[in-house]
Amino acid sequence: MRNYFVFRRGDLRRTRLCEQLITGKQTSRAADTMTEPVAASSSATAVAEKRLEETKEDDVASKKPRLEACGRDDNENKLEARLGGILCCAVCLDLPRSAVYQCSNGHLMCAGCFTHLLADARIRDETATCPNCRVEISRSLATRNLAVEKAVSELPAECQFCGQKYPRNSLDRHEVDLCEERPVHCQYSLLGCGWRGPHHEVNSHEQQCQHPNHSGAQVFSHLQRQAENVEEASKIFTQIMSVLSFEKITFNDLQLKPYRTDEFIHKLFYETSRFSALSYQWVIKARLNDNQKDPHLTCNRFITYQLIVKSKPSSPMVVHFMILRGPFGDMRVNPHICQFEFTESNTESPFFALPLPDSAECNKLLAARIIDFRLMMGMVTK
Repeated sequence: MRNYFVFRRGDLRRTRLCEQLITGKQTSRAADTMTEPVAASSSATAVAEKRLEETKEDDVASKKPRLEACGRDDNENKLEARLGGILCCAVCLDLPRSAVYQCSNGHLMCAGCFTHLLADARIRDETATCPNCRVEISRSLATRNLAVEKAVSELPAECQFCGQKYPRNSLDRHEVDLCEERPVHCQYSLLGCGWRGPHHEVNSHEQQCQHPNHSGAQVFSHLQRQAENVEEASKIFTQIMSVLSFEKITFNDLQLKPYRTDEFIHKLFYETSRFSALSYQWVIKARLNDNQKDPHLTCNRFITYQLIVKSKPSSPMVVHFMILRGPFGDMRVNPHICQFEFTESNTESPFFALPLPDSAECNKLLAARIIDFRLMMGMVTK
């Protein structure tokens, strides 16, 4: 009996030992099974994090030049805008396209506004002043600023046709010769084709243009209208050649000087000194805008002039006269011959328009102290 219990106690110990061993194996297996997905998940997370870091580095590397380029563009645009605000004209607030003048305090004005200020002062009989500091300005007191002219010429400006930006010193050439969007006419415009479009479409249009295939009658009507225009233009040349063939012809280099009327509101007019021509004494008078009440309030300005004979003619005489630029003047004037018959009772011609190209040229003449020109005269005696 005693041996049985001993055996049973041994069996119990062995059984417990086996259970502990079995439980230990199961625990280790469970731990292994638990650590395997944790290790797998941790390795996957590490790979994902590494890829994310690489992606971020690539994005930063790709965005960096773009950000730098954007920064440069913003800086350039800001610099151009700041220079444009500094170098702009004090009157029109636009960048000058040609000459730049400055007052004694350094305020800038473009050539057009500068001459306009001088012309307004001449009309109102006042002293021209700088719009910023009110210091006196004139042709002798104001100076050219060549440094600003060169700086402005390097600033970019948009092409009016394609919208691209080019330096101002090359923009005119681009718009006239190089821009693909510049408007051009069809080469068959002489035959009546009225097409006008961008330069890059002219070849396709000319290939489909029907005007080269028109009949002679259709082309003739258009050529006839062109011949009329050419005849009108050649009429001036014929008149000039006719005057040059007169027996009596003379040239005088004259100066128109500004004066004021004695009226309550003094009006500006110009007059030359007496001069001798064709055996008579003459004077030329000129006025602005046909004696308009307030010519300084309008931008449309023109000059009219008349020829006056001071010594009474003994017999009627027909005089042809024309104003030219002359060797001492810089006025741009179109050729136009006037004609009037002077008699003993009619010694003043009507006012004729001085054929200037535009109001800007008129302002340039008004801004000058005197107007230099040449007068050509030819006479036919009756």
